[in-house]
Amino acid sequence: MLQPGPEPDRWVQRSAGVFLWVEHATYVVLGVLLSAAILVGLGGAGWVLLTGLADWSGTGAILLIIDRLLFVLMMVEILHTVRASMRGGALNSEPFLVVGLIATIRRVLVITLKSSESTKQDTLTDAVQRAFQASMMELGVLAVLILVMVVAIRLVRPISTGEGG
Repeated sequence: MLQPGPEPDRWVQRSAGVFLWVEHATYVVLGVLLSAAILVGLGGAGWVLLTGLADWSGTGAILLIIDRLLFVLMMVEILHTVRASMRGGALNSEPFLVVGLIATIRRVLVITLKSSESTKQDTLTDAVQRAFQASMMELGVLAVLILVMVVAIRLVRPISTGEGG
């Protein structure tokens, strides 16, 4: 009978090395692209801020700036996840929960600002009232989702044993 020699082990080691190199190269490219997107997002938020200075009383520019900045914050968290995955070789669920939390809070802010704009009218039509009720239901679901994600983050995060934390 033929016994397997060291040849298959060498191929396994070589292929594992190639796959690791491809994984790290993908992380590097992903990190570069995310970094570029973050810079573009920050530039866009800065531009909206500069153009929104002309309209002091409107909430449209504020909504757009907050929306863009929270989106940039989500991308930074994803970049952090990529960096941690490259360093540690394993995915961590906490950054994804943080991104979900930021996205949920972002949606809450958008709904709140849009609802406040729609209720400023003197007369509320049936369509506006239905849209407002749907927004309030969505806010309730989002509030529960925020609570679930905060609890999940707390359960995933290691308990700190130091003082003041």
